[in-house]
Amino acid sequence: MDITWLGHSCFRIKGKEALVITDPCPPSFGYTVSTLQADIVTLSHSHSGHSYTEAVTGEFKEIKGPGEYELKGIFVTGIATFHDAEQGKKLGKNTVYFLEMDGLTLCHLGDIGHLPASGLIQTMGDIDILFLPAGGVSTISGSTGAEIVRHLTPKIVIPMHYKTAKLVGNLEPVDKFLKELGIKEAVSLPKLSITRSPLPAGTQVIVLDYPR
Repeated sequence: MDITWLGHSCFRIKGKEALVITDPCPPSFGYTVSTLQADIVTLSHSHSGHSYTEAVTGEFKEIKGPGEYELKGIFVTGIATFHDAEQGKKLGKNTVYFLEMDGLTLCHLGDIGHLPASGLIQTMGDIDILFLPAGGVSTISGSTGAEIVRHLTPKIVIPMHYKTAKLVGNLEPVDKFLKELGIKEAVSLPKLSITRSPLPAGTQVIVLDYPR
């Protein structure tokens, strides 16, 4: 499996049988958006920075809400959450997605704005790769993000939705989140290529390069 960060909360996840795009963002956010191909596109919510499906070509399955889905051997489960800590009163709803593909369990938190309830955390189960918003402001704070990591204990955490030199918008840099986890220098990669084995024994944070 190859995982590439395309900016903001958008990733290209290339498995053996299918290609997944998460939360495609428009060029107005500062990232270079080329034509994307996908078999599945997941949308955590309808805000413009997370639902720019105009960038995706060809025939693809669009998933934009809670439920269970299956396509090309990939199982997707969407779980309803909120974009803020007031049950959606300020920013609305958000969908957390679990993707089971190539023997791995991936979890994309979208723009979650609260610490998941204990029952939801138990439902989430074992997570191999967690995509977590780390820029605060309109989502969880760095301290809440760190708490989520400690509760879920994923094998790999990939921060997303934070301030970079290219982003047009008001978010915090990833440093605050890393500091909350006690990480002075995270592993940085242009792309994550991974298989089921071997996975890290503990939780590892990987900061993927954004498109230049």
